[in-house]
Amino acid sequence: MPPETTSPARPAAPARKEEPTRAETRARAARRRRLTVYGARVLLLVLLLGLWEWLARAEVIDPFNFSMPSRIWDQISRWVTDGTPQGSLWEQVWYTLYEALLGWVIGVVAGVVLGIALGRVRFLSDVLGPYIKVLNALPRIVLAPIFLIWFGLGPASKIASAVVLVFFPVFFNAFQGAREVDRNLVAHARILGASNRRVTFQVVIPSATSWIFTSLHVSFGFALIGAIVGEYIGATKGLGLLVSASQGTFNAAGVYAAMVILAVVALLAEALLSALERGLFRWKPAEGGDGR
Repeated sequence: MPPETTSPARPAAPARKEEPTRAETRARAARRRRLTVYGARVLLLVLLLGLWEWLARAEVIDPFNFSMPSRIWDQISRWVTDGTPQGSLWEQVWYTLYEALLGWVIGVVAGVVLGIALGRVRFLSDVLGPYIKVLNALPRIVLAPIFLIWFGLGPASKIASAVVLVFFPVFFNAFQGAREVDRNLVAHARILGASNRRVTFQVVIPSATSWIFTSLHVSFGFALIGAIVGEYIGATKGLGLLVSASQGTFNAAGVYAAMVILAVVALLAEALLSALERGLFRWKPAEGGDGR
């Protein structure tokens, strides 16, 4: 027999690099898009502030009336280090935030309870519906002077202004959310023997939660507006009083500085609400998750 011959061993083929999965590709695309959006936002802000500063320094616009970003920053720095005529800056911020938060909580609770109740009980809706529509048609900002007469210069008048501004958007969203509940879910719950109370708490309210959270983002801004307007009309502390005092002394930088501080507070509150919403609605698909 001829001797067996062995062929030389072939070198092992290099391992192919694993291709990224579709989910990883979409996640990277989503991250790139977020970074692009944030970068564009920062760039736009820098361009606008730079243009404003240049126009004011070149006296294309009157720096006395329109101020400029550098003066606004100086005003905020002085308030932080030296305080305001009404006290420390943080005290003014906390006073306004306290009024807005309390008014927001009261308005949200009242709006959700009444919205769900009227959405579930048609008799209540038929009786109270016309009155709520009439109250909603009133210009609610003009109620601030009335609340000032009723409750005085303290925080109660500002809280009342915040409540009436917050209540209606939350109420109408909760009402619509209760009306838009899938009837099949309600029918199945009743077939399984659920009472009206259990249907409301275990089916209707969870289904209306996304509607309610949609209104919360807008309503907190309304609460801040109510507190600021109330303080502007009459108060002993708060950012609205800073705006009023700065206007009285023709200090445009002070007016803009108070507005910047208010905007930062509103953005922080919006970020907190968004984080809370993402935590509660993890099951919802993220918008733009396909990376487009």
